[in-house]
Amino acid sequence: MKIVHVVEPFASGIAAFVQSIVQNLRDDYHIVIHGEREYVMRSKEVIKYFPDDNVQFIRWRSAQRSISVVKDTVALVELCRLLQKLKAQKMVDAVHLHSSKSGFLGRLACRLMNITNVIYTPNGAPFLLSNINAVNLFYKLFEKLGSSFGGKVVCSSQSEQDAYRKLGIKALNINNGIAVDTSHYIPEEAPSVSGKFRIVTCARIVQQKNPILFNAIAAHFRDFEQFEFIWVGDGEDRHLLTAPNITITGWLPQSDALALINSAHLYLSTSQYEGLSFSVLEALSLRKTVLLKNCIGNRDIVKKGLNGDLFSIAQEAIVKIFQYYNNPAMLRVMGEYSGWLCHKEFNVDTTCLGYRNLYQRV
Repeated sequence: MKIVHVVEPFASGIAAFVQSIVQNLRDDYHIVIHGEREYVMRSKEVIKYFPDDNVQFIRWRSAQRSISVVKDTVALVELCRLLQKLKAQKMVDAVHLHSSKSGFLGRLACRLMNITNVIYTPNGAPFLLSNINAVNLFYKLFEKLGSSFGGKVVCSSQSEQDAYRKLGIKALNINNGIAVDTSHYIPEEAPSVSGKFRIVTCARIVQQKNPILFNAIAAHFRDFEQFEFIWVGDGEDRHLLTAPNITITGWLPQSDALALINSAHLYLSTSQYEGLSFSVLEALSLRKTVLLKNCIGNRDIVKKGLNGDLFSIAQEAIVKIFQYYNNPAMLRVMGEYSGWLCHKEFNVDTTCLGYRNLYQRV
């Protein structure tokens, strides 16, 4: 099959999701139409992690993050032209749209180009923010209008699917998944309880990931030298991470990021909403205990008391961190359960088989 992916932004977890599909559906040919946010991650740094024998990349030059009637109209026209050209070359068997901006413009473009075999994966839609306000209402209307253009909505977690169904939008669910093996798990590099207690997160530093909450949690431990916090990644809100015990690494090569997660005692996520975080799944595969903000996408990953815990406010997270620090044996047991859970419920083979079957049906 010839599968066209439309991606904006082409970075972080969304890029990892597309890469996993391309990597695991090697008998199909993939065309990735992508935007670029250079301040987040240059596309050439993302592309190098893709295989070179079954994928082609096309730059979607007018795609951008902010909502603008004029700029989005330009982006829509460009996308229509790209899809029209590919369709004329018989290079479109299915179109897979990734994230909300691609999902809206992509479904409208496919409707205009009379392309009906369309899949849209939100990977964490903005209307999933917990607070109710005018912006949230706008995003809900945005999603409802997009669904009227056609295509199948495929969520990456059960809780995300439930949120779409409550909105009155039909949605399927295929869990995100990663390759589960021991290639990155090196026991001798795992943390020692005699050193600093290392707490790691890996994400863009943006509002969705809630750096203010991460900073508040870390700030509580500023006078405890045995604790350190590391944020792997970068973003427009890095200025909000002011606690002296937080290290911001910037974007790292994938192997270095995995090594840092592997060196952690605990993986912490303060996200306001998720689809199903690839970074958290990486932590599971590396047998880490996870402490996650109770939100859509995160709550699908935690089996309370078995591989970690959920929290709602900073104080709850702080109490849990002290409990983990004082119970290293419990951390190890929870970490082993994380590895088992990842293999059972979030395996990339199952994920890609689900999408391959869906590509054939749409």
